[in-house]
Amino acid sequence: MPSMSNEKHLSTRIKNLSESATIKMAQMARDLAAKGNDVISLSLGEPDFDTPSHIKEAAKVALDEGYTKYTPVPGLVELRQAISEKFKRDNNLSYNINQIVVSNGAKQSIANICLALLDPGDEVIIFTPYWVSYFEIVKLAGGIPITISADIDHDYKVSASQVEEAITDRTKIVLFSSPCNPTGSVYTEKELRAIAEIVGKHDDIFIISDEIYEYINFTEKHISIGAFEEVKDQTITVNGFSKGFAMTGWRLGYIGAPQWIAKACAKIQGQFTSGATAFGQKAAVTALTSEMGPTTQMRETFLSRKKMLINLLKEIPGLIVNDPPGAFYLFPDVSYYFGKSNGEDVINDSDEFAEFILLKCHVGVVTGSAFGAPQCIRISYAASTDKLIEAAARMKKGLAKFV
Repeated sequence: MPSMSNEKHLSTRIKNLSESATIKMAQMARDLAAKGNDVISLSLGEPDFDTPSHIKEAAKVALDEGYTKYTPVPGLVELRQAISEKFKRDNNLSYNINQIVVSNGAKQSIANICLALLDPGDEVIIFTPYWVSYFEIVKLAGGIPITISADIDHDYKVSASQVEEAITDRTKIVLFSSPCNPTGSVYTEKELRAIAEIVGKHDDIFIISDEIYEYINFTEKHISIGAFEEVKDQTITVNGFSKGFAMTGWRLGYIGAPQWIAKACAKIQGQFTSGATAFGQKAAVTALTSEMGPTTQMRETFLSRKKMLINLLKEIPGLIVNDPPGAFYLFPDVSYYFGKSNGEDVINDSDEFAEFILLKCHVGVVTGSAFGAPQCIRISYAASTDKLIEAAARMKKGLAKFV
């Protein structure tokens, strides 16, 4: 009988799949804290706020009303109707309920789309820096990730001309987020229109627009690329409840898509997980149809924290920090420290930088290599002001002796 621990029996698929770096760093921070260390974890993309009380109350009512059974695979009709109305209200997007699929998180939504559209060898253009799971989901679906990148001097935003140059006869999908995880960058209406004009020339290329950070946007207005006429029938808009409503543990995401794509995604989901939690979906209806006061307050708090943390990080020699207009991350360039030593430790890359910051400063961050930007680290400011101040002070002290 073969040993259950013998990894030679694992599939090539799982061997080629990388572990999520954000989850890995968060676990390392928890392990270090379990040993009695005071660790400040700024690695996970999770609001530190509780889910607003009116949303939690809606879930409790739904439980009492018996919403504990299976739901339709693409979601409760009333939730899909609320999502349809939200798309029209906030995004100038017209998706009827048959074009909407509710999933167990936006991550599953993206996996559904890739599994529905990609054949082995199809290429997916990924704007880089990218969210860690994009690359691995594309690989898992048999696609080939094609990265196009921009550095901090360009606010980490790629240009339409870069998209055009990357398109080949194997290109199937263009995948990006705005506001962006990990950089916090937000594409302007002009920038999105230029990209739409390029992709719109190719009716066999589809856009996955990840807009999960829509409500954590410090610009005047969120713009959805699917609202442009050139690509409205080629765009799949991904969103969810985790970030804007502090509902990470509820696992609720959704898409708006051409109906034939939505039908294919529901088909895949029906074989993997079926519908999302019934009482959670009822609470999600309340989230979308109630006043947005708590979300607005969260956004204002994030904005205040961002300004403060940028000022603190700029006090650390060598760190290059920009001012991103969305999400709750900073993505500083830390390459100044590569090759430097404090007499005991040497930092050669962002992996070692993040490891040093965790093990010696007891601050958890994520290496930029996980996002396709090996000169950077990602810092989440979804933490209290006191923790952010202390984390920056620890980093400044810990890095002071590197020459």
